[in-house]
Amino acid sequence: MGPSGSGKTTLLNIIASLDKHTAGEVILEGRSLKTIKDRELSAFRRENLGFVFQDFNLLDTFSIRDNILLPLVLSNTKVPEMEERLKPVAESLGLTALLDKFPYEVSGGEKQRTAVARAIITRPKLILADEPTGMLDSKAAANLLRIFAEIHLGGQTLLLVTHSSMAASHASRVLFIKDGELFSQLYRGADTQRQFFDRIVSNLSVLSNGGVDIG
Repeated sequence: MGPSGSGKTTLLNIIASLDKHTAGEVILEGRSLKTIKDRELSAFRRENLGFVFQDFNLLDTFSIRDNILLPLVLSNTKVPEMEERLKPVAESLGLTALLDKFPYEVSGGEKQRTAVARAIITRPKLILADEPTGMLDSKAAANLLRIFAEIHLGGQTLLLVTHSSMAASHASRVLFIKDGELFSQLYRGADTQRQFFDRIVSNLSVLSNGGVDIG
């Protein structure tokens, strides 16, 4: 979390190997990203990372089914395996009845669930989500956060960039960034979601006041 321009999306892009870092080191699954050659990066991203974007990034000329399966197609996965993976993912996200529809025929919440399905179909080590609730109404946003919680309980790690304190309160750890640097961090620990939400709001207040607690 952090103000606009603080470096949240840049950090996400560096972890995703979409932008190159000029200092420090990024290590994923024991590998430094600097050791991966440019021609290998696309395959590395497909095999290890899943992406969920604010604007969904779906292909309008592809059906919901084909949008979800696209990462597997790019990885040359055999058709029987693709169908085997698709069924449980579509069922868990409530997309089974929508698979033959196109993005322009479904709601914003359904588009975002499609994007989540596309992100998890490859069974990535890490899911990167950039403002995933930003274009959703409150009901669709709450449903998406519930889905993220279930994915996390299944053993996958999610890194979420958000301006929403409510969305952040579903996490186990929140990092606050200011001017490209880590300002502070919070762990949920034994807090209820409401207690963690209140701590996040308080920390954001300190952040917005230049790091001075005026409470």
